[in-house]
Amino acid sequence: MELKEIGEFGFIERFAPDFKALLSGKVLGIGDDCAILPMNETSDLLVTTDMLIEDVHFLRDKIRPWQLGYKSVAVNLSDIAAMGGTPLGTFLSIAVPPGVDVEYLDEFMKGYHDISEKYATPLYGGDTTKSVKHLAINVCAIGKCPKGKVKLRRNAQSGDLICVTGNLGDSAGGLQTMLKKMDPSADVEYLLQRHNLPEPCIKEGQILLGFSGVHAMMDISDGIASDLMHILKASKKAARIDLENLPLSEPLKRICATQNWSPDELAVGGGEDYELVFTVAPEQLHELQKEFKWQFGKTVYPIGKIEEGKPAIEWYKNGQKVVFSKAGFNHFQE
Repeated sequence: MELKEIGEFGFIERFAPDFKALLSGKVLGIGDDCAILPMNETSDLLVTTDMLIEDVHFLRDKIRPWQLGYKSVAVNLSDIAAMGGTPLGTFLSIAVPPGVDVEYLDEFMKGYHDISEKYATPLYGGDTTKSVKHLAINVCAIGKCPKGKVKLRRNAQSGDLICVTGNLGDSAGGLQTMLKKMDPSADVEYLLQRHNLPEPCIKEGQILLGFSGVHAMMDISDGIASDLMHILKASKKAARIDLENLPLSEPLKRICATQNWSPDELAVGGGEDYELVFTVAPEQLHELQKEFKWQFGKTVYPIGKIEEGKPAIEWYKNGQKVVFSKAGFNHFQE
C-alpha cells in the first residue's frame, strides 16, 4: 500500500493511538492545531510545526524570497491563532540545495524577520543543512493561551452554526492564476497576494476564545471540505453546508467568470486561506458579529450547521443537494 492511498491523516491515524498512551493527563498531543502542555498556573503552552517543501508547497521561481520567509512563519502562527493563542517565538530548520545563493537567503530571512517583528515573535534557534535538490523549510512555533480555555476540535455540538472569519478560495484562485501564467491585473495581483502572503488570524482567534458559545475551532489550511471533517470526526458529528453562504471576494468571482472556473470548488477544496472555521451556539452569533464589526470592521460568516450523524458533510446550493469531486488538499495524492 502506498501513502497516497490513505493520505496524510490516514497515516497519522495509524500511529497516533500508540503515542497517546505515553502522554500525561495534562498534555494534549496529536489531534488539534497545536499540542498543549502545562506552562504555569494561568497559561498553557502551545507548540506547532509545519513544513514547506519546494515544488510541493511553493514554486521557488513564482514566489519572492521575502514572501516565502513571511509565509513560512504565517502558516505556523495560524495554528496558534486557531487555539486562540498568543505567539511567543519560533524555531527555523532549513535545508538548502545547490544554486540558492546567500542573497536569496538574506531576503528570505528579511521576510521571516518582518512578520516576526509584527507579531513580537522572536526566532529562538533552529538548524541549517544541505539539501540535494529542493529547498525545505520547517518552522516550529510556540505560543500560550489561558489555561483550560482552548477551543478543541472535539467540542462541536449539535445545533451549532459553522462559521468562517473571511473569504474562501482566494489563495486557490491565486495559485491557478500563477500556474496558468495569467496576465497581470488588479484582480490577479490581489489573488496572488492572498496566496503568497497569508495573514494569521491571531486577534480574531483571541476574540473567539472569549465567547463561551464558541465550541470548536481550527484554521483552514487544506480547504474547508478537509478541515471541517477533522472537527466532525473529533466531535462525532455531521454537518450541512449551504454553498450560497460561502464568503467569496469580488476579484475571485470576476476571475472565475472569465476563466470558467467554479468559485465554489476553489472555496471548498482549494486550501491555504488560513481563515478560521469554528462552531458557535446560534444565540451568540449576533453578539459575535457585532464584536467582530467593532474590532475588525468585518463580520463572521455562518455557512452551515452541525448535526447529529456519522462524520460527513452534505453540500447544498439554494436548497438542492450537490456533490463535489474535490475534498480538500491531500499531500500524497498525485
